[in-house]
Amino acid sequence: MKEIFELRLRDDYIKLGQALKAANVAEDGVDAKYIIQDGLVKVNGETEVRRGRKLYAGDVVSLKEDEIHIIR
Repeated sequence: MKEIFELRLRDDYIKLGQALKAANVAEDGVDAKYIIQDGLVKVNGETEVRRGRKLYAGDVVSLKEDEIHIIR
């Protein structure tokens, strides 16, 4: 079942690894690192392997069928 999370920004951006932890997709930074390195995460439809990728309002992170929508 597809789940959609909305993650509200507190600053101008959030890093990808932090977003995965904030949405409870990853348990911790190490877990987020491996999920990203394994090529399981897409940002705006493109596979992303950089944990430090900055996400801004309007970006959509996909992991399997789940999505994280970054909002302001």
